[in-house]
Amino acid sequence: MEEKIIDPMDSRGFVLLSDYVPGIIQEIRYFSSYNFIGERITGYEEPCAIVTQEAARALQNVAAELNAQGFRLKIYDAYRPASAVKHFALWGVDDLDQRMKPFFYPDLEKQELFEKGYIAKRSSHSRGSTVDLTLFDMNSGKEVDMGSPFDLFSQVSHPDYKGISDEQYENRLFLQKTMVKGGFDTLDCEWWHFTLHGEPYPDSYFDFPVSSKVLNHS
Repeated sequence: MEEKIIDPMDSRGFVLLSDYVPGIIQEIRYFSSYNFIGERITGYEEPCAIVTQEAARALQNVAAELNAQGFRLKIYDAYRPASAVKHFALWGVDDLDQRMKPFFYPDLEKQELFEKGYIAKRSSHSRGSTVDLTLFDMNSGKEVDMGSPFDLFSQVSHPDYKGISDEQYENRLFLQKTMVKGGFDTLDCEWWHFTLHGEPYPDSYFDFPVSSKVLNHS
């Protein structure tokens, strides 16, 4: 069968996640300067989470289950343009730029971030069905304590890391189990990272900007 060629600028299969999960909290880190590079990342034109329609439907179900238990989803990143991934790679070869090292990769050198799988030169996020997220406790009004912050590139952030408190470990386990039940696969080095199982574009890497404007299809 002839392979279908997909235009990397074609956003027709994508939606705003907030249209499907109105209660989702969005802190799109790569739109801000508070990330491991320290500046807004190429391709992030708006602080909004964009995903494939299939991933949005799955997250809608996950969010409904969590809401019933007093939690909301908080999302840090979703679809990531290929140009943003290129920005990461170019930063990775600039040895002089270490401004965010104390906060995000205190124990590793830049090249190790790529070698150990924390940063990919081709990211699943660019396929549109991967999300980085955590839980927000509606009773306490705070993020659930996961034992390490988002994008801390360290062994401490591995989902199965045992050197944290029992409560923190249980919180990670609860998030992982809920997301897996909702149809997502986990990543062994980041507790916050999930990819839709059976994603619709497993071999396509998109490059349209993160902007609600690109989703206004006629």
